[in-house]
Amino acid sequence: MAKNKTVFFCKECGFESAKWQGQCPGCRQWDTFVEEPVVKKSSISTGTKSSNEPELISNIKAEEEVRYSSGIEELDRVLGGGIVPGSLVLVGGDPGIGKSTLLLQMCREVVNRVNVKQASSENKNKVLYISGEESINQIKMRAERLGVYNGELLLLCETNLDFIEDVIHKHMPDIVIIDSIQTMFKEEVSSAPGSVSQVREVTGALMRLAKGEGVTIFIIGHVTKEGVVAGPRVLEHMVDTVLYFEGDNYASYRVLRAVKNRFGSTNEIGVFEMQGNGLAEVKNPSEFMLKGRPEGEPGSVVSASIEGTRPILVEVQALVCRTNFNMPRRTSAGTDYNRVNLLMAVLEKRLGIQISDCDAYVNVAGGMRITEPALDLAVITAILSSYKSVALSNKTTLFGEVGLTGEIRAVNMADQRVAEAAKMGFDVCILPQANKEHCKATGIKLIGVKNIQEVMGLLIR
Repeated sequence: MAKNKTVFFCKECGFESAKWQGQCPGCRQWDTFVEEPVVKKSSISTGTKSSNEPELISNIKAEEEVRYSSGIEELDRVLGGGIVPGSLVLVGGDPGIGKSTLLLQMCREVVNRVNVKQASSENKNKVLYISGEESINQIKMRAERLGVYNGELLLLCETNLDFIEDVIHKHMPDIVIIDSIQTMFKEEVSSAPGSVSQVREVTGALMRLAKGEGVTIFIIGHVTKEGVVAGPRVLEHMVDTVLYFEGDNYASYRVLRAVKNRFGSTNEIGVFEMQGNGLAEVKNPSEFMLKGRPEGEPGSVVSASIEGTRPILVEVQALVCRTNFNMPRRTSAGTDYNRVNLLMAVLEKRLGIQISDCDAYVNVAGGMRITEPALDLAVITAILSSYKSVALSNKTTLFGEVGLTGEIRAVNMADQRVAEAAKMGFDVCILPQANKEHCKATGIKLIGVKNIQEVMGLLIR
């Protein structure tokens, strides 16, 4: 019998090679090649010429994007204003985080709302939910827990993409949910479902279907232990939008984050809270994050952070205490560990504070992960507050980037940060002097600082 031909694919970039290589020549990553059977190529007529011709950009008339709401404001925010017909959206996240629940709730809102689709003679949108992991009865039980479905929501349990394409062409739904991409397969690809070849071919077929028929397709993807979508990295390059659903197993809130969006801004987030009847939108994340904040305790400060275009107030906590060991311990949760060590070195050098013999623990309360430099001033103030056992006022918030010479540098979107602090009832905001000169916010006292020496003077009077 003839031996089946195989090739090697890079899981990161999709580079193809006839033999295994330790380092991928395309993306320069190590140990990323996997062996897969050769995908059969369909016969292509060489005599047919393409009718496409290049056009001048000045002659092309730009059409306004038609969007319609998903019925969930936080999801619309992350998508850039709503669902774009004919788009291909990838939703990734840890098992049990709520990916299927979120999309099933979106299906309920879409099918229950009248006259959603513009220029359509139908009264309601038609949604097709395709699952390769659950039975129809399981989906029905979960749907009943989430609410009442009055519109046209079609359920299908199938993993063969050829059959799925026939169903889509027959019913022509407006939105299709694929749960999940790792369970789908094409018969002409001999490898197992979830392999590099299958995921790449299935996604390519769904992309052609979405663009050709104008059907919006949401794909659910599993993630690896590193936190990225399982399968080849080229999967994220093929789709229009990549959303990651994040959350702490010990916290009730969930964060939906956009890392790629061809129809809107990236790094936009939506905040949800997991409840018994599904996911509830968190309209005011700042209030949600500051629940249970201690009052008058040293080492606790509030900082104004920006996630995408949304300002969020978070509590930064620090605990500094003497150590009995030769090497002090440093721990950070919710922010960059190396950045905390750098800021502590700045404190020692510029303020002459001896904290090299102290254990230091820094935590962003609530489980949020903040990496922007505007958190620097809050981290330094929290460490000073804990070290000196002096509490900052409960009505004071602060933000700013700290340089290696101890200067406080300006950050972006200062007006939005100050306005959010004023809305939450804070009376004083400590911010970089460069931002204060241009800040137009009212209803709150602004204190501009140029270096950490001035911050030390404000903390200890």
